[in-house]
Amino acid sequence: MNTIFALIAGALVGALFARRREGATLDYVHYATVFALIFGLLSIIITLIFARAVG
Repeated sequence: MNTIFALIAGALVGALFARRREGATLDYVHYATVFALIFGLLSIIITLIFARAVG
């Protein structure tokens, strides 16, 4: 569930980043996709670290 929220947050951050750079439509898609993937991977890594630390 946390990963889904991270994907959505990453997509929103990417879209805001593309908007700030005044990009075209494909720039919005590109930045949203890349940021969503980065946030999703970080979320999975953090979740695995917490799961291993708890036991």
